[in-house]
Amino acid sequence: MAQSRTAIGPRLALAAVNASVFGLCYLLANAHARQRGVLRHVALPFEAGMPFIPGFILPYLSSGPLFVAAFFLIRSRDDLRVLSQRLLLATVLAAMVFVWFPLRYSTARPTVASNALAPLFDLLAAVDAPYNQLPSLHVAYCLILWLALGRLPRAAWARVALGAWLALTAVATLFVHQHHLLDVLAGLGLGLLCRICVPPGRTEPRVGLYYAVAGGVAAVVGTVAWPPAPTVYASASLWLVALAYGRGDRHFLHKRAGRHPWWIWCLYAPYLLGYRLAWLVMAWRGRQRPAVVRIAPGLWIGRRLRDAEATALPAACTVVDLAAELPETAALRGHRYLHFPLLDIVTPPADAVREIVASVRGELDAGRAVYLHCAMGLRRSVQIGQAVLARSAP
Repeated sequence: MAQSRTAIGPRLALAAVNASVFGLCYLLANAHARQRGVLRHVALPFEAGMPFIPGFILPYLSSGPLFVAAFFLIRSRDDLRVLSQRLLLATVLAAMVFVWFPLRYSTARPTVASNALAPLFDLLAAVDAPYNQLPSLHVAYCLILWLALGRLPRAAWARVALGAWLALTAVATLFVHQHHLLDVLAGLGLGLLCRICVPPGRTEPRVGLYYAVAGGVAAVVGTVAWPPAPTVYASASLWLVALAYGRGDRHFLHKRAGRHPWWIWCLYAPYLLGYRLAWLVMAWRGRQRPAVVRIAPGLWIGRRLRDAEATALPAACTVVDLAAELPETAALRGHRYLHFPLLDIVTPPADAVREIVASVRGELDAGRAVYLHCAMGLRRSVQIGQAVLARSAP
């Protein structure tokens, strides 16, 4: 039972993040198109005769419950991460197209005579105006959900039934007059693109993808609500961080002697300020715990310290700073200072680990105490500290 309760937290968190990004980006794009009075569409000539079949509203609306349920049906943490990242990427890419190239459905939806189905169409009209057309996010989600859920049923008939229902859900977009054929094809293309960008089976967190998504959210929100200059700046800055993570460039912030140059602040202010805020929150949450932990004779690890906290260290210790994102505490810059930047969350490259471990061992062997720290003291300093201890073991 404890394992089940533990597992539900990440599922709820990922579902909430995806629902929030969808709600923000999709609704903003829809409102933006409505405000502009968009009339253009991509209907093909033969689609003027596309039948309207009210019963298809049932599979169409089932995508919402399936979207949520998928986060609780996926078995492994890696598969859950892949699903979440694909959905986030699809949402943001589609929303960027929606705000930069808005379209609407070409005709008004016919009146629904059925007393049972009319309220469902009223619900659809209340939350989704006839914009956000190409690519069909509905169709992209169906493909992504099939890739995530298609292997789960053990029985062949159940897999066929699930695939058929998701296909019906995608096709329903045509027969409830929500999307045109080109929207559907573009939605399939978007789903395949997300499959390519987020391949299955990789356990390493794709941190760069999250920054790319954040840049996309900034682009969508900015296009609707901000002036052009801050929109371009915020989006480009976050996309540059995503690029650095994608390349594995741990030196991209050019931190020297514990500080960032002015031009780095100009390029990456949203990232650096956001990281500073995260550090302040983590330091406040951990205020009851020691900021510095001794793990071996002469070796301490922890997070970036405040000036007052730095007094807990030996007066002549060597500071080994692993945090690329935060400037070093002024009180520690006066110590013997070594900086080895590592990207947060991702596994550090083996050659960097060897270099840092050799430097730390060199300081310890020379009789100097060492304070090894990253930003939050949760991952990088712990990993390198363990590597130092492993090298010291007989």
